[in-house]
Amino acid sequence: MSSWRDRFNKLSGKTRLVVCRLFVHLSGTEVAPLLGVLNRAARDAVESDGDLGVLGEGLVDICQNLLQYNTYWQSAANEGDVFWDEGEAGDFVSELFTDSAQRYLSEPDFNGCSSENEALSLPVTRNLIVMITVAFEGEVPELETNLADIEALEEGLKALINLHYQGRLRAIQVHFSPAQFGDQLTDEQLLVNFPELIPL
Repeated sequence: MSSWRDRFNKLSGKTRLVVCRLFVHLSGTEVAPLLGVLNRAARDAVESDGDLGVLGEGLVDICQNLLQYNTYWQSAANEGDVFWDEGEAGDFVSELFTDSAQRYLSEPDFNGCSSENEALSLPVTRNLIVMITVAFEGEVPELETNLADIEALEEGLKALINLHYQGRLRAIQVHFSPAQFGDQLTDEQLLVNFPELIPL
């Protein structure tokens, strides 16, 4: 649905930018391997100094793994907005980044490396939240709709993968809670810290 403002901006040659954030909640002891995928992507992002190509490859890997783990999806949510001004879009990306980073246990610690034997003895969390924030050019109906539905969420994750290969992503951020092996995200903490989640 295009507003008159959207049509006017299109005619004036302005670039349409969409900033959106997805929340995916997975549950079950079997989702623990996803933490490895998420931490590897985060480490690559830090080592590449935020290179968008590296971030995009990490995003593709994360989305593909989330799609493979779809039987463990419990709830989801999404939000976003359309911008015609790059500065305003950047401000919203920063706002979402700050909010995601402040969520419960969402900061990985790359300094505290534990041994493999230690990792095996750590308790395994039953809940995992993945928060993906992107900014992209153009229109993507699959991401500009309510994704609190299994089929819609699948299409949204596939659309994110396509955006990377089409070179349309302008910003990528991924946060996850808990961010480290051994940290726990209980059902109560889930309700308190992620109230926007809608059961799938």
